[in-house]
Amino acid sequence: MAGLDYLIIGIYIALIIWLGSSFAKRQTTASEYFLISRSVPWWAVCFTVVATETSTLTFIGIPAQTYAANGNFAFLQLALGYIAGRFLISALFIPKYFARELLTSYEVLHERFGAPVRNLGSAMFLITRSSADGIRLFATSAVVATLVGVPVWVAVLVLGVAMIVYTFYGGASAVIWTDVVQMFVYLAGALIVLWFALAGLPGGVGAVVDFGEATGRFAVFDFRLDFFKAYTFWAGMVGGVALTLATHGTDQFLVQRLLTAQSQRQAQVGLSLSGILVFLQFALFLFIGVALAAFYQQAGAPDLTRGDMLIPTFVRDHVPAGLAGCVVAAIVAAALSPSINSLAATTVNDFYLKYWQPDATDGQMLRVAHRATIAWGVVQIGIALLATQLTQSVLDAGLAVLGLGAGPVLGAFLVAVMRRRVQPWPVAGAMLASWITVFSVWAFTTVAWPWYAAIGASMTVLLSLAASGLRRAR
Repeated sequence: MAGLDYLIIGIYIALIIWLGSSFAKRQTTASEYFLISRSVPWWAVCFTVVATETSTLTFIGIPAQTYAANGNFAFLQLALGYIAGRFLISALFIPKYFARELLTSYEVLHERFGAPVRNLGSAMFLITRSSADGIRLFATSAVVATLVGVPVWVAVLVLGVAMIVYTFYGGASAVIWTDVVQMFVYLAGALIVLWFALAGLPGGVGAVVDFGEATGRFAVFDFRLDFFKAYTFWAGMVGGVALTLATHGTDQFLVQRLLTAQSQRQAQVGLSLSGILVFLQFALFLFIGVALAAFYQQAGAPDLTRGDMLIPTFVRDHVPAGLAGCVVAAIVAAALSPSINSLAATTVNDFYLKYWQPDATDGQMLRVAHRATIAWGVVQIGIALLATQLTQSVLDAGLAVLGLGAGPVLGAFLVAVMRRRVQPWPVAGAMLASWITVFSVWAFTTVAWPWYAAIGASMTVLLSLAASGLRRAR
């Protein structure tokens, strides 16, 4: 990379830190630090959900799906489940969140079942979300290190510190409004990659379409019921819906975005439209993978150490100076949608206020929130450094980790919205049993990751109802 590329990357990271820090003066209470006084319009909710859901895993992982010799558009089946799941969240969960002044989604579990279930749900969120986002930070750092020519650990530290700084000062305002900006930045980076892939291919778009049709890469649907295959219609509709219900309907990381909306209606509209944008975005990244496969068929296949290094390798070899820096900035933009503010919100509301300082003032809560933000940022940096040992696709690894804890928590929320009377301890026991089961499935079988959330949720619901029924019978 040229000096101009380094300058562009440095300026972009500095601008993000400055933009995030510029919100610092507005954060005078814990509510403003976490929820921006519920002032975000529907279109910003939509964009921040899309940017939050998109990461470097998307940017580098999805094109690799269609670049592979046997790749196709089957990933879009999962995106269809994502759309359906959003409409269910709008009907089931959002009205409950806006019926009262909530700081975190886990307060619903507390009102329905008390402290044990809420604490378990919060703890599972803290563990799985910090692990998944640590992997996401590693993926970004690996790409930046490949292009810039520095060790991966250096990139992890630089990006991790930048993430902590602008979230520490700006809170949820910094995260949400930089998300809005960064969505357009990473889409621009994707279009730059597509432009140069088409420019280097005689025939342009027509050649890509012909190549994709000849090799079967535009095939979307696979109706086989195969629990060991990640991208089938049934995995997409069952697993995709369950994962979306869990991540967008119960996970504080994304629920926090919805809670910042001006009203229940604005949250519902923003969330529903985000599903369509995510579908179109996935289609764009999959098409880029086909374009690169067609390009390298003529130019000669690159030497890839792993499949998800496709985009970085193409940028390094075929995108000119200046624009290469813009693409790296776009990859950074896709990664810097940190969860540490929502992790801090859960820490403060569900643990600090409940057990350490129930009568804490706003000033005390804000100080603890700042410290928790730093602490969770350091945890994610540590996980990113450990993730350097990963050998599988970072896309699959990141999504699989989310599914481990998301299913049991979703199951507890589904029991909470039911009208049946269920005791708290059977629910807590069911959550632990289903978490152990899902973890065992992940560790000892080859069941595809989209099924993890569905398995965990269904087990939690069934075991909760059965255990509670037995308890009443006794």
